[in-house]
Amino acid sequence: MSSVFENPSLWRRIPPLFRGFDGLLALAVLLLVCAGLLSMYSSGYDHGSRFMDHGRNMLIAGAILFGVAQISPQRLMALAVPLYALGVTLLIAVAIFGVTKKGAQRWLNVGIDIQPSEILKIAVPLMLAWWFQKREGQLRPLDFAVAGMLLALPIGLIAKQPDLGTSLLVMSAGLSVIFFAGLSWKWIIPPVLLGGIGIALIVGFEPQLCADGVRWPVLHNYQQQRICTLLDPTRDPLGKGFHIIQGMIAIGSGGIWGKGFMQGTQTHLEFIPERTTDFIFASFSEEFGLIGNVLLITGFIFLILRALVIALEAPTMFSRLLAGAIAMIFFSYAFVNMGMVSGILPVVGVPLPFISYGGTAMVTLGMGLGILMSIAKSKRLLQS
Repeated sequence: MSSVFENPSLWRRIPPLFRGFDGLLALAVLLLVCAGLLSMYSSGYDHGSRFMDHGRNMLIAGAILFGVAQISPQRLMALAVPLYALGVTLLIAVAIFGVTKKGAQRWLNVGIDIQPSEILKIAVPLMLAWWFQKREGQLRPLDFAVAGMLLALPIGLIAKQPDLGTSLLVMSAGLSVIFFAGLSWKWIIPPVLLGGIGIALIVGFEPQLCADGVRWPVLHNYQQQRICTLLDPTRDPLGKGFHIIQGMIAIGSGGIWGKGFMQGTQTHLEFIPERTTDFIFASFSEEFGLIGNVLLITGFIFLILRALVIALEAPTMFSRLLAGAIAMIFFSYAFVNMGMVSGILPVVGVPLPFISYGGTAMVTLGMGLGILMSIAKSKRLLQS
């Protein structure tokens, strides 16, 4: 009998690995995964092996989720500084001898092309959560200033590539950590007001600012064109405005109930560009309509709220800040993607979590979910 317990079978070893997993979070992810597979089958059925590859990417992300969930928050904290240093070093390497594709220098060849900026989506909130954990109970304005510099360095390197979408996601994750750490509202309200005034000025003077030959400071030309196209997509309906116009047509044509699974005309007649990646939400909307969109958005809201509950119940400041940042990562992904497809935000190339095709983004999402599961497990183990 003793030998059984000294050498437990595989079936005895597996259940403890799942002990402490958050069931509600797993349910939310499962429902979104099912929606993603359903949507990818329709939008990508005549697009090579996209559906099978999407399923494979989900399995890889699931394995990463399971593996990361076995790492305690204490060990994750120990990885914060090395992972951040590695990510920034790789970004500097990209700036010096990176691979250029479609006018952007974002990749590094190490036998295969990798995109180091993806590492920073997790490394930045890890680093900032570590920073504030070390200064818990004695935070000063200088500590927030240092956190701002730790955030600004990777954002600047990513924006220079240029990669506006990833820089926005990294900035969102980093700012959420700084906010949750207790940043005063007097430092938050002024930049928000300035941003609102800037947007109002751009909208008010759109004809002059978007006229041919006018160049804006700081922004790259393609970024300026994206903003101008957002304000008036009919300016170039067959060129730069084509994506937004076709996306809005697909969303509107879905109506309340949608055209039905595999029945989307905008999708299957290939009017929607990037219908399996950035604009898959338009394909989903066309086939499942307003009801499908409400259910999908409800799924994301449930996932984000559950992540915030895990953050509130986390036992340490590091865990709270990290879980809160991951919740905001999912919010940023979903909000920016749906916003750009719907024509309320510029097109910046941000995928819709679990729905859009893309291996790198899926790996990042799997890591984020694994960290949430690890934090949830640590709380339950402490209680037991």
